Amino acid sequence: MICMRFVACALVTSFLGGISASAQNPTAEATAPMGHGPVGAEWSAIANLPDWTGVWMPDIRDQVRQEKENNVPWAAEAAAEIQKQIALEKAGKPRGSHNTCLPWGMPGMMMLTHNAVEFLFTPGRITILGELDGNNIRRIYTDGRPHPPGPDSEVTFHGHSTAQWDGDTLVVDTVDILPQTEIALSEGVGIPNGGGMRIRERIRLTGPHELSDEMEITAPNVLSQTYRTTRKFQRLGWGPTWDIVQGVCLEGNFVDQIDANGHAIFVPIPRADQ
Repeated sequence: MICMRFVACALVTSFLGGISASAQNPTAEATAPMGHGPVGAEWSAIANLPDWTGVWMPDIRDQVRQEKENNVPWAAEAAAEIQKQIALEKAGKPRGSHNTCLPWGMPGMMMLTHNAVEFLFTPGRITILGELDGNNIRRIYTDGRPHPPGPDSEVTFHGHSTAQWDGDTLVVDTVDILPQTEIALSEGVGIPNGGGMRIRERIRLTGPHELSDEMEITAPNVLSQTYRTTRKFQRLGWGPTWDIVQGVCLEGNFVDQIDANGHAIFVPIPRADQ
């Protein structure tokens, strides 16, 4: 093994050495994994759940309609900031809130995305894969666990999501979302939620190949009241034709080139404002 960075090499060597020592000395202290893996009955139970397999695409026309007609109940200060950003976007100078390669998080992953998503059902969890931002991953726990208590909670872009089934509807509750995560109207218009945001969802099939996500967003620092909106998804299909691909933020700002040594490289695309 060739190590290019001393610290990384030391950590890897220490880790591998620990594994080797434990393997050679069965009496060495080791922490056993907690819980247990899924059993056959848990896998079989998934067959009784609604069929969300395949690849889904957001209904962008309805998304745009809601952006125009379903006004967000911004608090006064937040509303003023949003109007400034809308003016900049109309002037061709969008702020680019979602062009930083940071995850969109929640609610953006479900409310704003223009990219395909996929739902993976496993015992105790539903995992949502998205093409945007280098492939986003959202985990919704269905094993009955509560949200982590105060000091044990960790705020993240997507927050902590738990859910239970109400008939054929998945009822999701999401908390512990980073205050920097934005409530956005578009890729260029949005503001940080400021902390304390909670998102409740009711996700269900409304047709053989139609999925609805009804959202209630509470964000006391930027919203004057709960914001209710719905996002629709259409099932594109199954199989290799519809596999989700890797989407990489800002990759479209570069072009493939070959350098003087014959190596493949990315070169920034010249922009008029640079």
